[in-house]
Amino acid sequence: MKTKKKKRIVIVRRKRKVPLMKNGITVEARLEKLDEVQAFVDGELEKNDCPAKARYQIALAVEEIFVNIASYAYAPEDGTADISISFGGELVTAEIVFSDRGKPFDPTAKEDADTSPDALLEREGGLGILMTKKLMDDVTYSRVDGKNVLTVRKKLGS
Repeated sequence: MKTKKKKRIVIVRRKRKVPLMKNGITVEARLEKLDEVQAFVDGELEKNDCPAKARYQIALAVEEIFVNIASYAYAPEDGTADISISFGGELVTAEIVFSDRGKPFDPTAKEDADTSPDALLEREGGLGILMTKKLMDDVTYSRVDGKNVLTVRKKLGS
């Protein structure tokens, strides 16, 4: 009598790699446009099931960055800002890119603000980029084709 061989099934799990998805907007670099920028970024985060804590952290960073562009990049002139957001990678990461044709300014080159109590009383500015660096997983700057390009990344989970 022939014996039947049992087939062995091996399940191999691969890390899920999320395809890159990218959307963007261009807005006037004015404080009145902050709500539009926030709504755009938050809508994209919501569509991609971003956890609440990460959404809050990203919202704070987006506000800080856009307010700085609107307040300083073109002053006293007017200009525009491009904001794009993409998602991808094995650990899903949100990447938000801000670009403007304003005055060259690399916020990552500045020394981190002194947060001692005495310095906080005397200091004006500088805390926003420090907060952004602490909230995001990566913050990079480049000047490309006459544009300031600030990129922030946040891992959304495993």
